[in-house]
Amino acid sequence: MTSEIKKHAELKMQKSVENYKINLSKIRSGRAHAGILDHVQVDYYGSMLQISQVANVTVSDVRTVTVQPWESKMAGVIEKAIRDSDLGLNPVVNGPIIRVPMPVLTEERRKELIKVVKGESEEAKVSIRNIRRDANADLKAKLKDKLITEDDDKRSQDEIQKLTDKYITEIDKATLDKEKELLTV
Repeated sequence: MTSEIKKHAELKMQKSVENYKINLSKIRSGRAHAGILDHVQVDYYGSMLQISQVANVTVSDVRTVTVQPWESKMAGVIEKAIRDSDLGLNPVVNGPIIRVPMPVLTEERRKELIKVVKGESEEAKVSIRNIRRDANADLKAKLKDKLITEDDDKRSQDEIQKLTDKYITEIDKATLDKEKELLTV
């Protein structure tokens, strides 16, 4: 019984960390990377699809992402989707190819982005702690119903705390990596 609670808590913690890393990847650092357009969706004959499902997304140089639609008539739709996204990018259509230059970040903007990263980090940590709280509450309920012993409860809570510490450390490491990336000119 306790192993199910721990396994469930660990899966939720992993998902929280993965979600945090996805959110971090959306925060642009001034450098081009193909993943920056991953969450941008385009209307493809009535279906909303990711750009990578209707075009080839590559990095042509340090500051430019190149998008080559598989169908030439999709260029305008993709350009509009990138322009309308929350990324603040200005794509340029050049024939069948869309070039997306990454604007250079100012020092002030870098510091603002670091604050955003720290806010996201804190939200992710709170999420991990809430998962720990829920798992511990489940254990207490099992103990109250006499389905597990006090020793099992204590041991399981210690293991859940170790999981919590592990995932919070992972969040801290990802945060530090993103801060270094943002501060690199």
